[in-house]
Order: sequence, then structure tokens, then C-alpha cells
Amino acid sequence: QVQLVESGGGVVQAGGSLRLSCAAASGRTFSRYGMGWFRQAPEKEREFVAAIGWDSTYDADSVKGRFTISRDNAKNTVYLQMNSLKPEDTAVYYCAADLLPLYSYSDSRKYDYWGQGTQVTVSS
Repeated sequence: QVQLVESGGGVVQAGGSLRLSCAAASGRTFSRYGMGWFRQAPEKEREFVAAIGWDSTYDADSVKGRFTISRDNAKNTVYLQMNSLKPEDTAVYYCAADLLPLYSYSDSRKYDYWGQGTQVTVSS
């Protein structure tokens, strides 16, 4: 069992930055989990944003070059640094965990554990 708690969401103007954090509590070593970030805007399906494995990262095309995922295994935390934010980035952001390796890192159905989400709102 893994408990995930996101933080760092808020309201920011277009072009601004935010850093999301996801703290994990688990009976297993955090480094054994691949971590993903997904987002869901109103009336839209949940979509993949980024994922991180042992030492590989993956980004959706829509955020490539703007968002960076990273992890600190000593702190049991994964981060999502979001720069050059756009109004279309507005959504609830969720972190998710699944045991490594991540075979289908962009498929939300493959992740077993989810946080409660944090709202990100980008104003124009």
C-alpha cells in the first residue's frame, strides 16, 4: 500500500512557474516505484503529463521543454517543475505510483496508487 499526497498547486499567471510535490508513504522502499503525473481538466479525460523510473524520464509532447519531473528517494518525494505555464495547463494534477519497471508509463490504468490531486489554475 502506498499513500500519496500532492501539494504545491495554486493560481499563477500565464508564463509563470509552479513546483508540485508528491510525498509517498509506503511499506516498501520508495525507489522501487515508478512515479507518474497526470492531469484532468473539467469535462476532459485524465491525461499523462510525465513519469520517472529508476533513471529515465518521460514527458508528454504538450509539456516537453516546459515541465520537468524529478525524484528524491531520500525524501520519498517526486516533483513536477512547471515553467512557462499556459492557460491550457489548468487542471487537477495527480501523482501516481506503480512498481518498477514502468512498461506503460503513460497509461493511467497501469498505476495502482493515486493521490487526491492538487488544483493548478493558469490565468491569461
